[in-house]
Amino acid sequence: MIEVEKLTKYYGAFPAVRDVSFEVKRGDVLGFLGPNGAGKSTTLRILAGYLGATSGEVRINGISLRDDAEKARASIGYMPEMSPLYTEMRVSEYLTYRAELKGVQRRARKDAVVRSMKDAGLDGREASVIGELSKGYRQRVGLADALVANPPLLILDEPTAGLDPNQIREVRDLLKRLSEAHTIVLSTHILSEVEQTCTRGIVISKGRLVAEGSIEELRAMRGAREVRLVVRAESATVLRVAEPIAGVARVEVRDSEHDAAAHHVPVPEGCVALTITFDEGASLPAVTEELVRALVGASVGVVEVTPRAASLEQAFSELTMGDDAAPKAPEKPKTRKKRRA
Repeated sequence: MIEVEKLTKYYGAFPAVRDVSFEVKRGDVLGFLGPNGAGKSTTLRILAGYLGATSGEVRINGISLRDDAEKARASIGYMPEMSPLYTEMRVSEYLTYRAELKGVQRRARKDAVVRSMKDAGLDGREASVIGELSKGYRQRVGLADALVANPPLLILDEPTAGLDPNQIREVRDLLKRLSEAHTIVLSTHILSEVEQTCTRGIVISKGRLVAEGSIEELRAMRGAREVRLVVRAESATVLRVAEPIAGVARVEVRDSEHDAAAHHVPVPEGCVALTITFDEGASLPAVTEELVRALVGASVGVVEVTPRAASLEQAFSELTMGDDAAPKAPEKPKTRKKRRA
């Protein structure tokens, strides 16, 4: 659906995107991730055909954006982070106008507007003035705009930006429904949203692609650094036995209620759960074996030993470490003033 080869974008001497290549297959829901200033929005604007690249190639549905931008854009529904809505217009009026601009035939426009409003969760808002809508509903209008021409590909830049938790959940459910009929590229800072919504992820850092793969593959790039043990003992006894490993790991004891809330896994009656987080460089198998041996030697019954995969947040943090901002443009060399003779 999307093919990107060696995409590069400079703003003057500033490298916003550098030599990025990836593919998005039909039916994918791709999470496009990166810190502020990493080049996400620039890349999405280029993919949507609203910004030219310095170099590289982008093909949408097999069509080169460089050779035939208009035909390529016909396959795309693009929702920027801040949708440029006409706030004085009514919702149906605005969407009808946008359908006309996107080439939807006159006889099909009414049905297209009705369908896009339904898909975006705007039923009953046809006559509402856009400027009087809440932020959440304005986001829905922007999404309906992206959908009105029924494109096979949706490119959504921060669709939940500025929304409250309830509105975020509604948009997330909406995206799950839309993914049944559309390929989606989604940029967001909410990693839990990516884990629950996306099939694949791409991580961009300082303008460069640093990781891509399924959500499980991205998590695995960090590796497991945590083990959960369930034992039959008092918390004080467990902590005393675990004390020798304090130099290479942190041990946290949770009771049944708190562990179930954290991991959604019940703890057997009469047991406590330990979460052991290992420091960098520590051998997880060796230290776990040492701890289990010590617990058994102290007559503590070990019920369960479960390594825990890294979260997407942990993997993201390591992949983009030190990327608090995009790279600075090189300073211009200072020129010496000529001395007067």
